Amino acid sequence: MSISRRLFIGSAAAAGTAIAAGAPASASTDNCQGGFPEVTIKPDDPRYAELVARGFNQRYIGKPDQAHVVYTPAQIENVLNSAVKNKQHFSVRSGGHCFVGLVDDPANKVLIDVSEMKGVYFDQRMKAICVESGVTIGELLRSLYYGWGVTLPAGVCPSVGAGGHISGGGYGPLSRKFGLTVDHLYGVEVVTVGADGRAKTVVATRNPSDPNRDLWWAHTGGGGGNFGVITKYWFRTPGVSGNDPAQLLPRPPARLLSCWATWSWDGMTEQDFKRLVRNHGTWHAANSAPGSAYESLHSSLHLNRKSVGSIFLEIRIDGTLPNAQKLLDDYIAAVGAGVSVKVNAMPWEGLFLANAVDVWVDPTGSNRNETKGSNLRKPLNDEQVDTVWRSLTDPQRQGQGKVYLASYGCTINTVAPSATAVPQRSSMFKMAVGTSWADPAEDAAQVQWVRDTYTGIHKATGGAPAPNDAQDGAYINYPDLDLLDPNRNRSGVPWSTLYYKDNYPALQRIKAKYDPTNVFHHPLSIRPA
Repeated sequence: MSISRRLFIGSAAAAGTAIAAGAPASASTDNCQGGFPEVTIKPDDPRYAELVARGFNQRYIGKPDQAHVVYTPAQIENVLNSAVKNKQHFSVRSGGHCFVGLVDDPANKVLIDVSEMKGVYFDQRMKAICVESGVTIGELLRSLYYGWGVTLPAGVCPSVGAGGHISGGGYGPLSRKFGLTVDHLYGVEVVTVGADGRAKTVVATRNPSDPNRDLWWAHTGGGGGNFGVITKYWFRTPGVSGNDPAQLLPRPPARLLSCWATWSWDGMTEQDFKRLVRNHGTWHAANSAPGSAYESLHSSLHLNRKSVGSIFLEIRIDGTLPNAQKLLDDYIAAVGAGVSVKVNAMPWEGLFLANAVDVWVDPTGSNRNETKGSNLRKPLNDEQVDTVWRSLTDPQRQGQGKVYLASYGCTINTVAPSATAVPQRSSMFKMAVGTSWADPAEDAAQVQWVRDTYTGIHKATGGAPAPNDAQDGAYINYPDLDLLDPNRNRSGVPWSTLYYKDNYPALQRIKAKYDPTNVFHHPLSIRPA
């Protein structure tokens, strides 16, 4: 079936040397890929166009003077030393899925591409599984599962890079069961730049005695492009120890029961629509607490524009549960209760890895995108549902736009807001408003539709998800430059609080410590204290 959340939103083990926690901060942990030379590509090179244009959102294509494909921390140090010396602004790319132009800003003169740093291996000295920052989510899940039968609760888009996905928190279909990806983060390796303008590689872990523990904490949701170039992550679930990598991370269900449940827009009345959305919210309000019988269920409700033709609910649940089918059936029945349009449910059961990611590719070529996100602590209220109805049914607005509500809560909300840099630990949904299109001539109209819908939903708080009892700010992996603009964010709450809440001052202090001259910066980067 040609349906995918990727219409607008992002979803071999090798032995290597590593450094133990507590080793000197300047130590390098280059592995066997150290034999690859750094590659420098300039505009006259035939590889240049492919490299700079491989980003997910084709509204933004950078024009760096030079792009560097790197394989080791030492190579990154060399690139950074040169860029800082020559006062060249740079950006770092892993998977290329930034929604806005933070990486692909034409003002960035140097691009550091870590996408070939793809090691996934058990690090005997760290007693943790090492993941290099260029690994994609699809590669990561495959390596973890085939190698040791374990997994991480990462996202569903296989081409998203680990570098940015993890540093922003890392959220996916298994998060209600296992928490966020960063809840399993043991350590991180980062190439930083000191006050002397020289680059050095720092290893930081969650060990209480680690002098760089604050840098580890900053990478549990502080976002990419803030403190340095991330080269490696190490993973081990808190409280777990030993030398067997098969015991260090969660084991996923061997099978997933999945379903697309669709309701046609044909015959959908306003009353039907509102009942559907309210049913969905009411169900989540009753089934998102820690320990819920539905903690292994993840769903995303795609409230598509009427021109798309249908609304659909994408569902995954642990297929090994003895009552999995009943749980699924009861959920679909609860969401569709009282809706006159009949649901078309298409369930299937499949092996974990084959159903853990969404590999469908949009055949329409809709590679231009605008997306805005929010965390919701309560279901949308009546006024907000009215806004969504009007936006989706406006005959003057056409295209693939949608309001997207993804299940959250359960285990995610058992972690204290200050334990990681992700402060949103009481949410029920992640909401996104977005659309994709192909024709550049549609840019202004499509962006305006997203803006109007998003600000309308958050009208009561000045067009932005200001934290209160019903909403809880935004998600840094859905970066939104409009939150910087007081003409569009009229909430009176600064962008930094929307993303980081009370954790922002600590992030500022860490920024000042590890990037004292602010060489790592972009419009939504953390400002030094």
